[in-house]
Parts: sequence; C-alpha cells; structure tokens
Amino acid sequence: MTARPQDLSGPTLRGNDNSGGAPDSKIVRIVLTGFMGSGKSTVGPLLARRLGWRFIDADDVIEAEAGVTIAELFSRHGEAAFREREQAAIARLAANDSLVLALGGGAIENDATRDLLLGSEGTRLIHLEVRLATTMARCAGTENTRPVLADQANLESRYTRRLPLYRCAHASIHVDSLTPEEVVDAVLSAAGLN
Repeated sequence: MTARPQDLSGPTLRGNDNSGGAPDSKIVRIVLTGFMGSGKSTVGPLLARRLGWRFIDADDVIEAEAGVTIAELFSRHGEAAFREREQAAIARLAANDSLVLALGGGAIENDATRDLLLGSEGTRLIHLEVRLATTMARCAGTENTRPVLADQANLESRYTRRLPLYRCAHASIHVDSLTPEEVVDAVLSAAGLN
C-alpha cells in the first residue's frame, strides 16, 4: 500500500485512491496518524465533538492496560515488544464505530496496522503532516515522555522513514500553519463528512 497521493487542493490537502472499502461506503471512523507534534491529540477531541463521536488516543489505552507509560514500556521491553502491543490495541479499537482514533507516531510503520486501516470499510486514515522543525518547536521539553524525541540522533531518520508511510493514508493535510479548528475542517472535508 504505497500509492503516492495525488494533489487534491494545492499544498494543503492530498489524497490517494485507497478508498477503504466501497467508494460510497459510509464513514464510521476516522483514524489520525502523523509524526509527534502533528496535533493528533489536540485535533482528535475537537473532531469527535463536532461529529458527536468518541475520541480515543491509542497510546492512552496502551498505558492504561499496561499500567506504565509508553516511555517505561520502551525502556523495559524495547520498541519491538511495544509495537506488537500497539498493533493489537489498534486492531481492537479500530473495530468500533463512531470513533476518532489517534495513533502513536510510529504505529504507521507496522504493515498489518497500515493494511487494516487502509482496507477497513468505513475507515478513513488521515495524515496530519508537519515539518520536522514544527515537531521540534511543538514538542520542546517533552523528551522525558516521548522516547523517540529523546533520541535526537535518530529523530530525523525516523521522520524521513515514516513520511512516505504516513502519505499512504487516504488523505494528507499540511497542518504546520493551521489552527486546530482549521485542521478539523480539513479532516472533515478529506473524509467527505462536511
């Protein structure tokens, strides 16, 4: 699932042909993906409120089930074990309707997660795209809670590796200069729900 998105409305919004089921299937869930600092946890609740849906942050569910933070899971068990736990949680959560689901920044690297979200009828996977400089500005001071951000040496390579995977989403929205409400409007438009 590595189709390149086509330009839908200039530099702000791109989408591709990953229809997520029948072209006229009803959208019952929106999944937000993107690098840290893209605004998934800020925009998600606003979007859910606008739709009258529930908002769930996958990382919050994982932390609640594990009884420890994501950073602790990384340090105790390593990234590979965390990604397995994450994939199982996302698969379970993505079965719910009337849901806005925010993914952790690295969830998109799991092939099974990507395939599930791109191929599930009624699901729209939306990428909130930010430049790395925006991530650094928005996330400054959160290194102790964001294991990937704390690894400065590999941060740029992670961003570069993940960007084409994020862009496999049904739509990508450039959010660097948008307010959270403007991002909500763009997501609704990209999902055909406005």
